[in-house]
Amino acid sequence: MLRLMSLSLFFLTLLLPTTGFSEDAITLKLTAPLDYQVIQRDSREKGNLPIAGEFSELSGPVSLQFRFLAKEGSKNWQNLNATFSGRHFFAQHEIPAGGWYRLEIRALRENKPIAETAVEHFGIGEVFVVSGQSNSANYGEEKQRTTTERLATFNRTEWTISHDPQPGAGGDKGSFLPVFGDAMVERFDVPVGFISCGIGATSVRQWLPQGTRFPNPPTLKGSVVQLPGGEWESTGELFQGFVNRIKQLGPNGFRAVLWHQGESDANQRDPINTLPGPLYREHLELIIQTSRKEAGWEVPWFVAQVSYHIPGDESSPDIRAAQALLWKDGIALEGPDSDAIKGKFRESNGNGVHFSGPGLREHGARWVEKVAPWLEKQLKVSVSKE
Repeated sequence: MLRLMSLSLFFLTLLLPTTGFSEDAITLKLTAPLDYQVIQRDSREKGNLPIAGEFSELSGPVSLQFRFLAKEGSKNWQNLNATFSGRHFFAQHEIPAGGWYRLEIRALRENKPIAETAVEHFGIGEVFVVSGQSNSANYGEEKQRTTTERLATFNRTEWTISHDPQPGAGGDKGSFLPVFGDAMVERFDVPVGFISCGIGATSVRQWLPQGTRFPNPPTLKGSVVQLPGGEWESTGELFQGFVNRIKQLGPNGFRAVLWHQGESDANQRDPINTLPGPLYREHLELIIQTSRKEAGWEVPWFVAQVSYHIPGDESSPDIRAAQALLWKDGIALEGPDSDAIKGKFRESNGNGVHFSGPGLREHGARWVEKVAPWLEKQLKVSVSKE
């Protein structure tokens, strides 16, 4: 219930047309769900749909009805048990996992419809938050497109089909998300949603909570400041932005964070900017644990092994060991080894740090190899609890 209430507070009002009922031209606006929104399911079979909105005016009692339309045909109108606060209302209803569905809402007075509106596409499925640096964002050599078109990305205010570039993340080229998402859709037969937060060239130090201190600066100095005594500290800008994004979804409002970052901490040209492995582990654990505290629930995190730059500088054993130690200690789940994706899978004929078109497709497939088996286990656990 808390997650659903949180969703209704954060989604912007979406004005949708009414169907022309005559009673004083009353209009009905919806704030949730939004068009193309993916709601995180609670089990393999179902999830709770938040339905929220407001009337342009409301001078007397009304009742609400809804129906959702799936590919197998129309559903009958059902009564919606909503909570009213003045002209505003909020409700939730259990919906089978799947989509895209169409949602229709109507208001009645004395059993006569007085206003009606609809959301054309929504789904009950799987939602992932994706963050880190450029290879988690839109810096790949070729833009990717979803083939299933059952993927949507949330950009803080609206959901859109997940063709690259992904809204909300840095860069304007390609990402692994359409490939990963399509494979997950085909495997689980539910829509997939993304919150894409990656920012190119960022060190883990730049993602730290505000006021966290460290001895040596990253190569790029954005989102960090030097203190009078010579130490450095994070401004918390990136961390707070990340936390704000996940809070929009509410408690248990997504499945997991997919974290892909490390290149800007490994083997820097000036050794003073290179982050020792133990500090990388300490910093990333702080980000993970503090974000969980801020979110109010135990958010699962997948952490990839990431330290590749160019041929001849293909890995940092120190950073890789730090990332693997987070898995071993149960702080994070094991993500893919993207350092192993080399040669033709990198941009500029294998000479760059970002992925080529084939590399993005390989990267997406490797995320599926790690996430899908884990998700199967989570779905089995949810069934056993019912």
